[in-house]
Amino acid sequence: MSGTLYLVATPIGNLGDFSPRALETLGAVDFIAAEDTRVSVKLLNHFSVKKPLVSYHAHNCASAGQAILRRLLAGESCALVTDAGTPAVSDPGEDLVRLCGENGVTVTAVPGCCAAVNALAVSGLPTGRFAFEGFLTVNKKGRRERLEQLRGEERTMLFHEAPHKLLTTLEDLRDAFGPDRPVTLCRELTKLHEEVRRTTLGEAAAWYGENAPKGEFVLVVAGAPPRETPAVALEDAVAQVLALRDQGMRLKDAAKEVAAHTGLGKNELYAAALERPAPVDGGT
Repeated sequence: MSGTLYLVATPIGNLGDFSPRALETLGAVDFIAAEDTRVSVKLLNHFSVKKPLVSYHAHNCASAGQAILRRLLAGESCALVTDAGTPAVSDPGEDLVRLCGENGVTVTAVPGCCAAVNALAVSGLPTGRFAFEGFLTVNKKGRRERLEQLRGEERTMLFHEAPHKLLTTLEDLRDAFGPDRPVTLCRELTKLHEEVRRTTLGEAAAWYGENAPKGEFVLVVAGAPPRETPAVALEDAVAQVLALRDQGMRLKDAAKEVAAHTGLGKNELYAAALERPAPVDGGT
């Protein structure tokens, strides 16, 4: 009979947040898979837990995952931990969970800290529906394309960011969503210098342009206002786009211009216009 993979959430700063059940689980498993064994051993030493550690992280998850799976299939039990927070959420642990599912290994969550959920709870922004985006790509083109896709997202959005990239991210968010979009910046949650700043994207970018950020951040960004029903039907708007194209305007520019006065999305108009065949030049 195969063993069990336990997803054990660890503190994101305050060691007092480590649950009795989590501690009991670490003491009961055969071995622990850790994102960084140097970080995890400090936690284990603090709570006097003595268990074998193996490394499992983004750079070795393929080979390490197979090794862990073999031990689980042989009947051993394993606790998966990250440096801080809940394993398998925006984390390579998701690959191990999927691998276990494909091979009939039981996976059990031992709940605890999650920085994104804690930030959402204290943000003061709507919590009923939200979209977790994690870290944006460092590729400038890729991140701006992703933010363009999120421009009309009506759910509250959550982003993680490191201090050295915070200002660039805030500027990109401001440019994509507008300077007046509300944002709550949650810094160093549960730690000594915890801070929650409720402001706008424009004000946040200006502040951190003059004040160097310190610590890890979760950005909670308000969603876009609900879209009003456009005054122009999609078919009519696409016809306007095609008319501008036929007059010599680039299709993307035509979609952008029509979107500005119809309330329809430029990407939606562009995609719909692409489906229409280009005019064929008449012969002699």
